[in-house]
Amino acid sequence: MSIIQTHQIVCLEYATRHLYAEVIEVVEWRQICWLRPLMLAVTSSENEDITSVLPQSLRLYDLRQGPDILWPTKFLRLVWDTEIIPLFAQLEDLHHHPKDNSDTRHQLADFIAEVWQTYPQEFESSMK
Repeated sequence: MSIIQTHQIVCLEYATRHLYAEVIEVVEWRQICWLRPLMLAVTSSENEDITSVLPQSLRLYDLRQGPDILWPTKFLRLVWDTEIIPLFAQLEDLHHHPKDNSDTRHQLADFIAEVWQTYPQEFESSMK
């Protein structure tokens, strides 16, 4: 049984990027989650602790108006409030300085494509 449950916030980390999403539904028998992306956080270097990154060295992309995704549960980790709340506060500041929505969609698509290309066998097994 998975520890991931509906309405929890999870993170998918890859290289310098952290995709934060809300769990809409967990499909246990397929080991995948239906996720609603919230934000993509990009740090300046790999393996950097997201909670210690200075705001000026962190790029945030607001994904709350974007599409939902299906994702294998093995890539996801649960997120603590102390990690996500400061990021949400920074994300709200973006609304005072809007960014290009096409760039945001492009960032998410690139992120997903890179992870798929890196772990193709994981996606093939979860789609059966």
